[in-house]
Amino acid sequence: MLASNIKGVKNGFPLRLEPKELETKEVDFNPDFLKRMFPKIEWVAFREAAAIVNVQGLPASVTTEMLEDEGFLKAFHHALLEVHVQEGRLICPETGRAFEINKGIPNMMLNEDEC
Repeated sequence: MLASNIKGVKNGFPLRLEPKELETKEVDFNPDFLKRMFPKIEWVAFREAAAIVNVQGLPASVTTEMLEDEGFLKAFHHALLEVHVQEGRLICPETGRAFEINKGIPNMMLNEDEC
């Protein structure tokens, strides 16, 4: 997950997602990859972002035991790998600074006064 790196910002995570255009692309299901990615995910922030892009069915809390549940893994797979924000913005929770997303790529470049 991305965070705001503006100078002096203490609360730059999670960035709030404001999608304008979404795209869904089917990706091969790979449970081993998902199991390796799972510990790297901040679940609450991930679930909130998924809800913003209308991905439903992710539980409020998770355990490592859930990684053996194919239904959970498929929902996680869909949210993580198949839903893409093509156009939109990421908003810093502390400053309100917007980082534009164009063609699926967030522009996290800072202005000189933000470095």
